[in-house]
Formats: sequence, structure tokens, C-alpha cells
Amino acid sequence: MEKDVGLRIRVQRELREQFVAACRAEDKPAAQVIREFMRSYVSDQKRSQVVADSTNKNTMGSHGNKEI
Repeated sequence: MEKDVGLRIRVQRELREQFVAACRAEDKPAAQVIREFMRSYVSDQKRSQVVADSTNKNTMGSHGNKEI
């Protein structure tokens, strides 16, 4: 996958140092770990949205067409 944009964030120095050290311990570039996290986060959000949409449809379907 082609990488064509950057993302700049500000974090506490201690957090950055701990993150970089953890990445080095795993022999992974920090950018790769961040990309993996971003993909995982997006995927989780999509799954959560599908579940929420499904729940909303089921709730509306059980009450939406009944006469009172």
C-alpha cells in the first residue's frame, strides 16, 4: 500500500520515549506500529458500527410496524 500523507501528533516526551523503546524491543519501526494500530482501530470501529446498526434495526423492527 502506497503511503502518500503524513500525520503529525504531539505527545509527552516520556510517552514517546517509552513507545520508541517498546518498538525497538520488538525490532519494529515506530511508524509501522502506529499504522498497525490505526488499521486495527478503524476495523474495530467498523465492527462496532455494524453491531450498533444491527441492534438498532432489530429494536425498530420489533416495534416499528405494530398497531397500538
